[in-house]
Amino acid sequence: MSTLAGKTLFITGASRGIGKAIALRAAKDGANIVVAAKTAEPDPRLPGTIHTAAAEIEAAGGKALPLVLDVRDENQVREVVAKAASHFGGIDILVNNASAINLTKTAETQAKRYDLMMDINVRGTFMCSQACLPHLERAANPHILVLSPPINMQEKWFESHAAYTVSKYSMSMMAYGLAAELKAKGVAVNALWPRTLISTSALNVAGSHLGTLGRMPEIMADAAYLILTRPSRDKTGQFFVDEQVLRDAGVTDFDRYLTTPGSTPMLDLYIDA
Repeated sequence: MSTLAGKTLFITGASRGIGKAIALRAAKDGANIVVAAKTAEPDPRLPGTIHTAAAEIEAAGGKALPLVLDVRDENQVREVVAKAASHFGGIDILVNNASAINLTKTAETQAKRYDLMMDINVRGTFMCSQACLPHLERAANPHILVLSPPINMQEKWFESHAAYTVSKYSMSMMAYGLAAELKAKGVAVNALWPRTLISTSALNVAGSHLGTLGRMPEIMADAAYLILTRPSRDKTGQFFVDEQVLRDAGVTDFDRYLTTPGSTPMLDLYIDA
């Protein structure tokens, strides 16, 4: 594969940030994008809705279907996946991008925040994968891409935010398990994580200065594109890091992705060097 033209991508959390960037990159090829996210009305803290994202996707050359989706709701997941498959005639690619973050130690982690991370990150990834599976199995080059990190069992990644780390590593284990389960059926399942901080609205809400220390979401979109245009039987069960994916493809200029020109981007969580 060398293009996503005519392919249907179901992307959770696609109203902004990395999810939207992946959608826009695919839209340049003329892909169909299911913008599956919770935000239908503007949020003063986090700009962008499923409708504004859909408009950008259409302007970029793709076709968009904005659908409200709370990945915690099993019935809604099944209904939205069915509606998307009916609208576009199938689903070729699932991008499990929706995620919740709360970087607190155990004593400070409220039960509702713990439940939110486990329900969105882990359960949501499982439920969306399960619902899309019948459609992916009929697709010509099916992929599931999970936005989760390589599993790095160093103590430092647990001591300050154990609950969040467990939720993200659980997403990675889900990807690894699905890859083994679906390998014989030709459905590729891989994980992708950024080497550095990615400047998104959510990151800026968490810490106003952090967005200046990272790279733009387009680096993740370009890496995802390279993964999703490969034959699905070539590689599965991999924990990809964006920069390495691009380096392997011959990219050497990473300055164009910097949020602040000339800066040295900060490494993301779970990345050592």
